[in-house]
Amino acid sequence: MASSLYPENFKTSPDVPKVVGRITPRQIEANSAVLLPFTSDGEIDYKGLAGHIERTAQAGVRPCLNMDTGYVNLLSLEERCKVLEVAQSVMAGQSFVAGAFIEGQSGQPLELYQREIEVIQSYGGLPILFQCSFFQTLKDEELVEFYRRVAVSCDQFLAFELGQMFAPFGQIYSLEVVRELIAIPQITGMKHSSLSRQQELARLEIRDALRPDFKIYTGNDLAIDMVMYGSDYLLGLSTFAPEKFAERDRLWAKGDPAFYELNDLLQYLGFLAFRAPVPGYKHNAAQFLYLRGLIDSPLTHPKSPARPDSDVALLRDIAKRLDLRVKS
Repeated sequence: MASSLYPENFKTSPDVPKVVGRITPRQIEANSAVLLPFTSDGEIDYKGLAGHIERTAQAGVRPCLNMDTGYVNLLSLEERCKVLEVAQSVMAGQSFVAGAFIEGQSGQPLELYQREIEVIQSYGGLPILFQCSFFQTLKDEELVEFYRRVAVSCDQFLAFELGQMFAPFGQIYSLEVVRELIAIPQITGMKHSSLSRQQELARLEIRDALRPDFKIYTGNDLAIDMVMYGSDYLLGLSTFAPEKFAERDRLWAKGDPAFYELNDLLQYLGFLAFRAPVPGYKHNAAQFLYLRGLIDSPLTHPKSPARPDSDVALLRDIAKRLDLRVKS
């Protein structure tokens, strides 16, 4: 992993001091797990979803649908397809990511994943393989072989390590498995959601040694500065304000130290939203977007944990500090 400061010939504006970090300024690949909003009647708000996808893409952040932030584990197959339909319409050929999820479905796991991948690709999405309980029954070598078999029928997809604080079917792999997955050509990146800096740094070190173009997407909403150390990101936190994450990323790319203050404020939001129970962050996201007047209701999926109403005052304060408009 790179450890030197910026090279002597690094150019920046004379009135903008160089950022000091382990990685030189670079373009960060930004991905956001898009919140699925609900109406005041408790129905999925597909119109609100379309607007949020569009705003995310316009900010320069790639939308990711049917992720944990989109309640993928709580949606029916028909609802997931409707989400893909909305994404296809809004993105109009632009890139988006979508989760391939099979938990609770009957059939052979390999065939189920292949079907999910085909559906996602038919809508123009890049598949990311959500884990399932089946993976937890496999030994390391069997798990790697399963990914290889998936790769045979797919030109490109992303892998995903999901900590069990997010969902019980999640799993964080051994470093031996990570090495083998990075070596599979069709897997071009991996989202890592252990909420552990040390585990993510170990993956970056392996990536740098074996396949530098492979993407490690941080899913650590408690350490969003992992982009300073070589991670890109696919975060749930970014759905609160994708335009502010894009602004932060531009600051890093040009070596502007204003990056730090904006990153710290976004991290403050992350510490509030991603406290236990962690899935409650989705309600905070709905509260935040509703405060901003961007969705019509602060409600979430009825099976998702709720946050107290007292959070609203804290979220309002953070939004104002971020210079975001909020409803009176």
